[in-house]
Amino acid sequence: MSETMFHPQGADRGVLIVGSVTADLTTFSHRLPLRGETVLGADFTLVLGGKGANQAIAASRAGAEAHLVACVGTDLFQDLVTNGLREAGVNVDHVRAVDGPTGIAHIRVDDSGENDIVMVPLANDSLDERQVDEAFADRSACSALLLTQLEVPLSLTVHAMRKAHEAGLTVVLDPAPAQVLDLSIWPLVDIVTPNETEATILTNIPVTDADSAVAAGRWFVERGVRSAIITMAAAGAVLVSADETLFFDTIPVTAVDTTAAGDAFAGYLGASIVQGHDLPSAIRRAIAAGAITVTRRGASPSLPGRDDVDALLAFHVGREHGESGA
Repeated sequence: MSETMFHPQGADRGVLIVGSVTADLTTFSHRLPLRGETVLGADFTLVLGGKGANQAIAASRAGAEAHLVACVGTDLFQDLVTNGLREAGVNVDHVRAVDGPTGIAHIRVDDSGENDIVMVPLANDSLDERQVDEAFADRSACSALLLTQLEVPLSLTVHAMRKAHEAGLTVVLDPAPAQVLDLSIWPLVDIVTPNETEATILTNIPVTDADSAVAAGRWFVERGVRSAIITMAAAGAVLVSADETLFFDTIPVTAVDTTAAGDAFAGYLGASIVQGHDLPSAIRRAIAAGAITVTRRGASPSLPGRDDVDALLAFHVGREHGESGA
């Protein structure tokens, strides 16, 4: 089997997501304030977010069955987040309500679309091994791939990856928010998807261009990861595996809000793999999803449907062919 193929028998199976759910409070302003400064903003939104929820919604909108394992609170945000997940087609049988507040993300966005985020886990810290085990007992036989991140306790992320690895699922880790991880984690990971900042933190290799991105990708592969995808915003992405290195161009767009772009990428990547795409094809589809996401405001509301993604990808490929044939 090619190193860029992952469980093609999973075309009729789903994506299992273990991760976070938050209520996202976002402010939009001309620029972000300096330390100690107050600036007037232009707009404010309150929507469903969290990397786990966003990735689940992206996978669902990509056309895959998405099953989320997560915790929410019993506060006024509970209905906002759980109804949002259901309306997006995400299975929430293993989303557990716990006493206390739902996770919160405070996001600030400037006119260039760049953002900064403070994520407060709250209910997300209540995720436990029993809940993960119950979800795997219920869903692993009908799932082909695990998506997970680092917004829930690290021990739970590792536990979920180990369960998925033992069950033969493809394990995709979006290592955000980045933190230095024990080297024993990497053999459990089939695909890792850091951006350049996260790759720098994880590998201690400053990722500033394509060559350094390749070096970081090799660092992951040498430690047991099957494929590393380093995303570099406007500079595109690079795929590194044991037997190949491939470069992918970005799709030029005007960014409005970069929130959830990485989640769109991960969700579409996972969905495309279980739908039978090879890895390069899945990456191209994921890049198109991320490109659309940054042109829209908010986290979950910005995640595109598959018709929009496939149309943008077809247009971009057609334009490339037209330019090369001119």
